Amino acid sequence: MYKDVQLHINGRWRAASKGQTIPVLNPATEEQIGTVPHATEADLDEALSAAEHGFGVWKKVSAFERSKLMRKAADLLRERADSIARLMTMEQGKPLAEARAETMAAADTIDWFAEEARRAYGRVVPARAEGVYQLVIKEPVGPVAAFTPWNFPINQVVRKLSAALATGCSIIVKAPEETPASPAELIRCFLDAGLPPGVVGLVYGVPAEISSYLIPHPAIRKVTFTGSTPVGKHLAEMAGKYMKRVTMELGGHAPAIVFDDADIDHASKTLAGSKFRNAGQVCVSPTRFLVQEKVFDRFVEQFVDYAKSVRVGNGLEDGVQMGPLANDRRVPAMEALIADAQQKGAQIRTGGNRIGNKGYFYEPTVLTGLTHEMRAMNEEPFGPLALMVPFRDFDEVVEESNRLPFGLAAYAFTKSAKTANAIASQVETGMMTINHLGLALPEVPFGGIKDSGYGSEGGSEAIEAYLNTKFVTQAGI
Repeated sequence: MYKDVQLHINGRWRAASKGQTIPVLNPATEEQIGTVPHATEADLDEALSAAEHGFGVWKKVSAFERSKLMRKAADLLRERADSIARLMTMEQGKPLAEARAETMAAADTIDWFAEEARRAYGRVVPARAEGVYQLVIKEPVGPVAAFTPWNFPINQVVRKLSAALATGCSIIVKAPEETPASPAELIRCFLDAGLPPGVVGLVYGVPAEISSYLIPHPAIRKVTFTGSTPVGKHLAEMAGKYMKRVTMELGGHAPAIVFDDADIDHASKTLAGSKFRNAGQVCVSPTRFLVQEKVFDRFVEQFVDYAKSVRVGNGLEDGVQMGPLANDRRVPAMEALIADAQQKGAQIRTGGNRIGNKGYFYEPTVLTGLTHEMRAMNEEPFGPLALMVPFRDFDEVVEESNRLPFGLAAYAFTKSAKTANAIASQVETGMMTINHLGLALPEVPFGGIKDSGYGSEGGSEAIEAYLNTKFVTQAGI
């Protein structure tokens, strides 16, 4: 059922102008399941021209009408969720249940932005003189260039796409070449809902070539990127040179803090489930498990038992809880981090090996005996790797939590309201969830600080980056 993916430019689905393609592989079998077009500069020029024209059309559509179209797209996405989820699992590897949940959550995100844009209010500022009006008006920033990764093929696109469309912007999406079909089907829902030609474009190709062509182009007024910190810094530098507005959702290395008064059964089960979701290929995945000494052994034992129980396999099979890593680059990356840690004294409590010789499967892995000299303690693993570190007291765990330049997400478990308030205040992070998993809902902010980026892709803050603020003052004659 997996078909070759096409570009979408100026209202048409088509191949690249020179006919070049990139193979798409199933990470569970390593077999080619389709192709995706390799866009040329001529294709990008057409997409840019279409985006300019589409913006001229779409910005004139009222927020009320934009909202209705988006709600229709969300309904179509829900109707097609089963078939889209299957495509996602085939190209990305995650279990079918996770793929379907991602698709359904995307529909909720569309609904949220559809309603939020109807409330992008300006304001009246009281004047100093009689007969003077002072108005603050919100206007769409213009055509957007969006760059998204492969770990959540729909989730990472839908936030950017929905924010842009809700505010009256047009958008060119550079979706991931490894997982092209599911984001294409997301965009198809908007098109089938009646989106005018040129308002959304979809391109694929060599990421560096596309970003270096789109970002400097005068048609593009806003850049949004989700991905690694090094690439994000490069794109932000490029955008800054041309004074383009930027939203960056970059890497993390999330601390998961467990105090000795926490419900250890609940904490270990909750954090282990979060760690191995999507094979750990999650920007907000808990990574450094900082556990108070008194309960460290108990927590690790329960976490290891959970890791051993995870059923790893092809995401299309019933009962599979964790699929393969998404591409061939991730296996050697995991092996290198673990080998480095072992060489420097770390102990493998479970896992640490590739599974089989077909497909990019890797065991859920837990390490103890870690030190700051180990790469895994400083580099985002982006895989099913849990790092267990004991701590003595509050000050020590705060210091370790803030040691790295990242600041995307953090987790904490405690029964003490005082401790919860204190840790939320002291940890340098864009998001913190305490005693549960409460991140990434459409209605709450989503973004990081420090090397984890800036800007929000959730909550009421998300649409601000797609709007210009205009001040108009008028005096009666």
